[in-house]
Amino acid sequence: MQAHYAETFERDMGCTEAEWLGWLPAALGDHAWQRSGPSVQARIGPGSLQIDWRPAAPRVLGSARIPRLLVRFAFAGLDDGQRHAFMKRFDVYMQRGGG
Repeated sequence: MQAHYAETFERDMGCTEAEWLGWLPAALGDHAWQRSGPSVQARIGPGSLQIDWRPAAPRVLGSARIPRLLVRFAFAGLDDGQRHAFMKRFDVYMQRGGG
């Protein structure tokens, strides 16, 4: 988890679009949101969050192929503390482990 989240940032996610869409509702929690194609607009308190994604070429490690999505987050009307509080919860729901 990060200590600071800029108003706009991008992430390289190791998942398929179907997996992303399966995790997204829980990660957004009780915030009202609406999907339009590869984009979600969410209402967060006094502000909003626009999330856009697009598939990227898979990451290849030997014989393993890891799917990738490039995801862009754009907050509006939220201060650093509000962005951090939202992303702290969002990241927990999107976190995947291995072992």
